[in-house]
Amino acid sequence: MQVNVSQLLREPVGSTRDYEINEIAGISGDDGGCPVTGKVRLMRTPRSILADCELSTEVELHCSRCLSPFCYRVMLIFKEEYVPTIDAVSGTPLPSPEEAGAFTIDEHHILDLTEAVRQYTMMATPMKPLCREDCAGLCQDCGDNLNEGNCDCPETDMDPRWSKLTELL
Repeated sequence: MQVNVSQLLREPVGSTRDYEINEIAGISGDDGGCPVTGKVRLMRTPRSILADCELSTEVELHCSRCLSPFCYRVMLIFKEEYVPTIDAVSGTPLPSPEEAGAFTIDEHHILDLTEAVRQYTMMATPMKPLCREDCAGLCQDCGDNLNEGNCDCPETDMDPRWSKLTELL
């Protein structure tokens, strides 16, 4: 998801470029890539380039109840500012952005959306992902996946550690 913006950096403020994204990007932290599709509009501002993104991707997660892997679709709508590090006309280095963690355009005038997409994907991913809302989880005794059917474990009415409490009733 890299775009050469050297020509856009030479154009007047307000100039735009539209791009269709359909790439595989390594945003999930594992070795494989995730498909990223959507639209990106790049607009020249007085100091930088503003990336207006409407993207979607799928990441593979593991269900927090049954531990099965599943694909989770994420819609990403965000705007980020990319500050150049080299002047596109003169080739002289520019001062570093004052904001910590600001996105920059490299010395070859390449704007890379991968890190922003990765960060927004991680923020949009649920902390406790579920493969489906009615996931039954795992059997607490044998560990069988209860979504695939009932296990052969005998049903216990009560944990024996709590049996003394029944005498109080």
